[in-house]
Amino acid sequence: MNNSTTDKTSQDTEQAILMAAEKEFLSKGFAGARTTSIAESAGVTHAMLHYYFRTKAKLFDRVLGEKIKLLKEALFSSFDYSNASLEEIILNIVERHLDFIAANPELPRFLIEEIYSDQERSNIFLEQIDRYAPIILRAMQQKINDEAAKGTCRMVDARMLMLDIASLNIFSFIAAPVVKAALGDLTADSEAFLAMRKKENYDTIIRKLNLLNFRKL
Repeated sequence: MNNSTTDKTSQDTEQAILMAAEKEFLSKGFAGARTTSIAESAGVTHAMLHYYFRTKAKLFDRVLGEKIKLLKEALFSSFDYSNASLEEIILNIVERHLDFIAANPELPRFLIEEIYSDQERSNIFLEQIDRYAPIILRAMQQKINDEAAKGTCRMVDARMLMLDIASLNIFSFIAAPVVKAALGDLTADSEAFLAMRKKENYDTIIRKLNLLNFRKL
């Protein structure tokens, strides 16, 4: 077996373990997750799992780190183009954040439970968030400041604006059983419901900025 084949096999094994671990952690939490179950689901021996990740905590950190990386990429991509309008940036953030949550519907609840259940793991998560959140907030505030100076939107605190977006986007997923019970048929078609939430959440944020008075329809 040549080196390229060996590397590919190693990567496949690692990915299988990560996928199994993600499912185990999200469904059972860190405390309830079992490395034996993860190994069995991944189709590897328990010894092999420990060879790749050493401990359950290291495996958990890797899974969490991958999710945060994906979220960071989704949000940062909204600021990749300097000529984009504030309206376009808001639309991109709302849509990409909602798409991320829709692809990981159990993640918000899981993160909240883990943050409150263990201080050490909470610190690890918050430290990772703190690495990129200020960058996004500064970029958003500068865009708001520029638009407000031109009289095209009202001045708001970017921190509050991003909190509004996160709250609007996350609630439908973190309270999914209640939402489905209350709204019934409206949630039956998940894709249609997601599209509705994107529009409603976007319009809510646009109204907060008073951009409705300025955008060209």
